Amino acid sequence: MGLSKTIWTNPTEFLKNQQPENPVLFFAPSVVQAMARRFIEGFPGLVTYAVKSNPGEEMVENLVAAGVQGFDCASPFEIDLIRRLAPDAAIHYNNPVRSRTEIAHAVARNVKSWSVDSHSELAKLVEMVPADGCEISVRFKLPVSGAAYNFGAKFGATEDVAVELLKTVAAAGFIPSITFHPGTQCTDPAAWASYIREAAVIARRAGVKIARLNVGGGFPNHRATGVVPQLEATFETIGRIAREAFGDDLPALVCEPGRALCGDAFTLAARVKSVRDGTHVFLNDGLYGSLFELGQIGIIDRIEVMDAAGKRRSGAVHPRITFGPTCDSIDRLPGEVPFPEDIAEGDFVVFHGMGAYSTVTNSRFNGFGELGLVTVLSLRL
Repeated sequence: MGLSKTIWTNPTEFLKNQQPENPVLFFAPSVVQAMARRFIEGFPGLVTYAVKSNPGEEMVENLVAAGVQGFDCASPFEIDLIRRLAPDAAIHYNNPVRSRTEIAHAVARNVKSWSVDSHSELAKLVEMVPADGCEISVRFKLPVSGAAYNFGAKFGATEDVAVELLKTVAAAGFIPSITFHPGTQCTDPAAWASYIREAAVIARRAGVKIARLNVGGGFPNHRATGVVPQLEATFETIGRIAREAFGDDLPALVCEPGRALCGDAFTLAARVKSVRDGTHVFLNDGLYGSLFELGQIGIIDRIEVMDAAGKRRSGAVHPRITFGPTCDSIDRLPGEVPFPEDIAEGDFVVFHGMGAYSTVTNSRFNGFGELGLVTVLSLRL
């Protein structure tokens, strides 16, 4: 997948003129930069980008242009990507489990910030990472609330373990910090409050004044028509609760949004392969392609349908069972998708808000999965 050098006005112009038979992602640099500035101006601390959500070079370059100076990396590949595209950026290696080979790779590339959630992984960091000027953030977890799925099922220490880890970090001479992740697509600003208060409890129990509190990702993008992300309310809640919880020991704040920065900058156009017997809709993209995440956290209902000439379908909404192009029966979008009743073969189905976890999970299973990437001035049809 390569980024088209031609810049189109909007997706409709491209679809009418090019009639693509493979799915296409439309990218609007102006949307990325506007969202980055919204975070930089609104969040009361350092804004970093979770590279895993969309590691496209066009994403990283536009974030740097907008003023983002830090990146949350989870692998040597992502570290090398950032060192190449943004050599002076801060890199936070916040995947809490790493092999010794991966640790050595990051040390050689001057990574200064790490996270940890277990005694065994902390022992490796103490052994291999120079303590001078390096930060280790202890990651803890709470029961998930208000998010699409629970990050704590895989990562995060309990309160008691976090206290012991934080004591060890400080005693070993590292810069002690705390981090958490409230869960993906977290639409409730209050979800951050309980985590911040718990972080203050952990720091007090450990007797450690932490340098920074990383409030994680979880910031949502616009997936549902009736649910608009309340980012400014979330920023205000984070700042206010941190001041209340930590008082005079207030740490510097860090966030690491992924989907919130990239999600709304991309729109996907898939084509209708068939409307089988007037009931089931088959698309040329599906769960083995760039629609993978819909099977994990539900359908995006910001959908528009247009015919091959660029005219929008306007029939009454009729929910349909919808399949992707592969011969695998699990290649089905969740639930029933709200399509206009006059949808037809050859139409384009346009999903808005598709920048997160679409390019990185796209496969070539069954010979499908070829995905175009086109730059547009606007994502409005």
